[in-house]
Amino acid sequence: MSLRCVYTDLDGTLLGHGASLFTDHDGNFSMMQARALEACSRAEVEVVIMSGRRQVQVHEDARIIGQTSFIFEAGSAFSIDRELTMMTGDFELHPDLTVVEQMSERGVPEMLFEAFPCKLEFHEPWHKDRDMSHLFRGEVSTEEANRLLGEAGHSDLRLLDNGAIGRPMPGIEVTHCYHLVPRGVSKAGAVAAHALARGYALDETIAVGDSVEDIEVAASVGQFFVVANGPERDSEVRRAMASFDNISVTEGRAGDGFYEAVISSLVN
Repeated sequence: MSLRCVYTDLDGTLLGHGASLFTDHDGNFSMMQARALEACSRAEVEVVIMSGRRQVQVHEDARIIGQTSFIFEAGSAFSIDRELTMMTGDFELHPDLTVVEQMSERGVPEMLFEAFPCKLEFHEPWHKDRDMSHLFRGEVSTEEANRLLGEAGHSDLRLLDNGAIGRPMPGIEVTHCYHLVPRGVSKAGAVAAHALARGYALDETIAVGDSVEDIEVAASVGQFFVVANGPERDSEVRRAMASFDNISVTEGRAGDGFYEAVISSLVN
């Protein structure tokens, strides 16, 4: 079957240095991402952003690249032609409180900060004005964090690793970005639900990303491409890759890798 949809992460994947669509991994001006998007447009292939960013941010990013679907807040929800689908699973939503407000009222962020002193903090300033997920940065074991959440009576929540970032923290070698979300939330789940809604077969889809959470999307697409900067920066990415047999690492980093993934999939 021919390619019909590309799911892509933003930072470190579609976007280059400085979170720009027109820079490569090193900050040089580049048209590679734009050329890949043009190739998708010519082939009538949908491009769906899957990001940890807020709805309003991802909506604007999708609009800029001419797309009407997007996945936001690490898979908490997705939008197709302005129709919103929540992906919070069994988490009990409150009519007057956002998911973030509910988690805050339960004191969950403070519990995690106390459990991981000097290892976890809010990812300022991007942690503000969020509805579906608390956003942190640091270096912690998500397995340990999720065990603690369960023991404290918060088994309906989980902490996920959305990849290494460039923001330094004292005493931390590689800072990661983390999302506190309802347990059922994942990019993989949102991708699968979006593909079902659009009627895409598994082998009509690919995904491109650079983080451990992105790699889980391999279960929901025909082929997954890890851009080279992912495993270069974070050894956990390469370990996570071992769980799937449909993953390739691109030669190019960030946007160059995105271009490589798209063009190679279109010609096959």
